[in-house]
Amino acid sequence: MTFFSRLVVPSAVVLLMAGCATQTHRAPVEQRTSPSSSDSGGTQAPPRLPPGHENAGKPGYYTVKPGDTLIRISLDTGQNWRDIAAWNKLENPNLIEVGQVLRVVPPGESADTAVVAARPIVSPRIETRGLDAARPGATPPSAPGSTPPPSQAPGASRPAAAAPAPATPAPGEAARPADDQAWMWPAAGPVLGAFEEGRRKGVAIGGKAGDPVVAAADGRVVYAGSGLRGYGNLVIIKHSGDFLTAYAHNQSLLVKEDQVVRRGQKIAEMGSTDADRVQLHFELRKQGKPIDPTRQLPPR
Repeated sequence: MTFFSRLVVPSAVVLLMAGCATQTHRAPVEQRTSPSSSDSGGTQAPPRLPPGHENAGKPGYYTVKPGDTLIRISLDTGQNWRDIAAWNKLENPNLIEVGQVLRVVPPGESADTAVVAARPIVSPRIETRGLDAARPGATPPSAPGSTPPPSQAPGASRPAAAAPAPATPAPGEAARPADDQAWMWPAAGPVLGAFEEGRRKGVAIGGKAGDPVVAAADGRVVYAGSGLRGYGNLVIIKHSGDFLTAYAHNQSLLVKEDQVVRRGQKIAEMGSTDADRVQLHFELRKQGKPIDPTRQLPPR
């Protein structure tokens, strides 16, 4: 074998091996095994489902939407936000997430049975007497509501118990009952904006900064603060039956959560927090649904 042929043979072998190596690198085996290896590697975990997702759509449950807070949910469902936090075992009521499903009726009750049970158990007549009985010992000055005993005949003591409160702070206003609940205007100013279904959830009442804002009926304060965007300094009162009232944009708040208030009691001073002018935004809700307050309030 010549020197030239000795040189050519190894070169051919090297080229052949290089060709084989290149062909092996291009083989599609890697492409087929790659997806299966990533699947088995556990890098793509299933998406985490929000708490309570199994109850989505069921009566008595609420699915959290963007922008929701527990205060807004309580207003929209007619419940006390503290109750909702307790029913759902929320360690931090400020930490709720979009898509989370919250129970908004007491445990062990469906939405239907909760509404039905609320009427006889917390009937307006019983609740009003309970609040009246609780107040005299606590705040004697509020006793104008208890001054009319002369007009109470022995046999008519129960009906008369509900009558004093309506008569107390209404100067010349004949309060009319609505759904067995007597209401009064929460402020004396003119109506600046009327209730509009789907747009304005209440009425805007005008006035000057510092004007008194009073409770529209007997009840218990379930919220007093500024944690609900767009409402400013806000008071929410739970009344007998299924009713809530909300008083927004106040300059200052004069009541605290869980405080019992009486119809006509001053609860705040009018202001312009989260508003472009001094006004009181007043909402009346039944089972969380806004209704036109002017249809329930006495005529002016």
